[in-house]
This record gives sequence, C-alpha cells and structure tokens, in this order.
Amino acid sequence: MTPQPNALELDDLVMHFGPVRAVDGVSLRIPRGRVTALVGESGSGKSTVGRCVVRLVEPTAGTVRIAGTDVTHLTRRQLRRHRSDVSIVFQDPAGSLDPRMLVGDIVAEPLRLSGRRLSGRDRQARVAAELGRVGLRAEVARRYPHELSGGQRQRVSIARALISEPNLLIADEPTSALDVSVQASVLNLLADLQRDIGFACLFITHDLSAVEYLADDIAVMYLGQLVEQGSREQIFTRPAHPYTQALLAAAPLADPVRQRQRQPVLLGDDLPSALDPPSGCRFRTRCPLAFDRCASETPAQVEYGGGMAACHLVQPDGTRPDVRAADSSEVLS
Repeated sequence: MTPQPNALELDDLVMHFGPVRAVDGVSLRIPRGRVTALVGESGSGKSTVGRCVVRLVEPTAGTVRIAGTDVTHLTRRQLRRHRSDVSIVFQDPAGSLDPRMLVGDIVAEPLRLSGRRLSGRDRQARVAAELGRVGLRAEVARRYPHELSGGQRQRVSIARALISEPNLLIADEPTSALDVSVQASVLNLLADLQRDIGFACLFITHDLSAVEYLADDIAVMYLGQLVEQGSREQIFTRPAHPYTQALLAAAPLADPVRQRQRQPVLLGDDLPSALDPPSGCRFRTRCPLAFDRCASETPAQVEYGGGMAACHLVQPDGTRPDVRAADSSEVLS
C-alpha cells in the first residue's frame, strides 16, 4: 500500500521583501491529521510562512508541496484546481470578511471559486450546515459581518475555511484579535473540529498555552529561521535550543507558587534586524551561552531523540545547553 503524502512539505523556503529576509531556508513537514504549531516572537516570519503556503505571496525560493503536489510555481489558473486542499483563517476576522457581503455569501465563496455547480437550495443547505458546525444558527447567513461579535466573525471565518473540506488548514493567530473571554471557546472549537474532521493544521501563534492545548508538534522560529522542532511533550519538557528555553521561561504559569520559584532567563538586549541579520547563529547576540564559533559558523540542524535543534551546543546523544544555568558551571545536561 502506497503511503499517503504529507499534508504539507516545505523545502528550504525563502521569502525576501527587498532587503528584508523575512523567511530564510525553512524546511517543515506536517503529516496528515497532525497539528503543528509554528511559534516565535513578533517579526520572526511565522505569518509569512503561512502566506507563502497559500500563495498570498510568491516565495523567493524553495518548494511548497500540498498533499504531494508542488504548488510553488503553478499559475493562478493551475492553482485553482488545488485551492480546496488548503484554507487559511486570518488573525483579524473584521479585516478578512468583506463588509459588503452577507455572511452566507462569504461562507459559500470557496464553493463558487472551486467551480462546483450547486443549486441555490443545495448551496444554502451547505452554508447552514457549516454555520451549525461552528456553533452559529442558520439565520446568521442573512446578516452582515458588522452585525456580529468578534467571536462570531471568527467562527464565520472558520466556516468559510472548512466548507471546501481542505486537507490542510493554516490558522494564523486565530485568537489574538479576540477578547480573552472568547479566545478559549474558539480554541475549543478548532480542537473539536480538527478531531472530528481530521484535517492537518499549521497553527501560527505566540501563545504557548494555546500551543500546549492544541498542537501535536512544535516548530520554533527566530528571525526567519527554524531553530528547533519536536513533539509537544519534548519541547515543553526538555527544550534543547536556548531560544526555546527562553520562550518557555517567559510564559506565565497558572500556579503562583511555581511562578515565583521559577528562575528568570536574561537575554542580551542587542535585538538584530531582518534587514541585516547577524553572521553565524542569528540568536547569538542575545544568547547568554554564545561563544566564538556562534559568530563564525551557522549551526546545522542536529537530530536528537526525535527532535531537531540548530545549536552548536546540542549533540546527537541528547546533550543540550540550559540557559537557566548560564550563571553556573552546569550549562550542559
């Protein structure tokens, strides 16, 4: 039996905007039915990766494969045949929904663009079913986006993304523009839909609590490059890259006792720019463990126990640095 291709494969993806090196050599695999979180600070390039996948921007170099098909250089007409394989949910639902269109027409638009010939009654039934699946009543189809709350608008965005039954969903910061009171309900909805439908998902976010709840695998991005990849359990329990460790140390804990006991990680204040990234390791200007080799040699991705990290201090036998011990002699574990 021939194995099914991955839902998404990125090989050495590059996206430059003039002199700005937003994405620089990203390679990533997402198997069918898995949720991979792409995390990093603002400006790391993670949203640009998602836009390259759906061809909202044309990659400078590299390859994008969706369900085994190389879509990197397809024309717009050729790409239309593969549009139903991938959908995207944007960060701001108010900006991604046409205010002049009724909700029903917005949700049905992917069906029209795919060329599917449905009667008006069948199309209305599909829209009503999709709205119901995201927790909205059928009558919402007759409203305009401005008549809905932020959470309802994002549910409409999710319905629009899933009505074409894609193999891959790009969720680009889907809760960051919402009130805290509704963020959890939208995350729960995404988790339920992914479990029930089984689509793969590239979940782009900086919210590590959401990552821990939703993701199967995690890829960590810094200044246009991936610095670590691994399973959720691996990243949260034994992160290998100093940047990943710093991200986790900065995330607030629900337990106030553990929060007070946690050692802070102090990074350097030399924040580099994507206009002129540092030589060697791009994190070296902020890393408390940086040494001479970090400036002269770009670290390769080192495989360790099922994960990968781009750090000179990470070894295949599992030896890894620990920035939490940077002031002591026990910097390797």
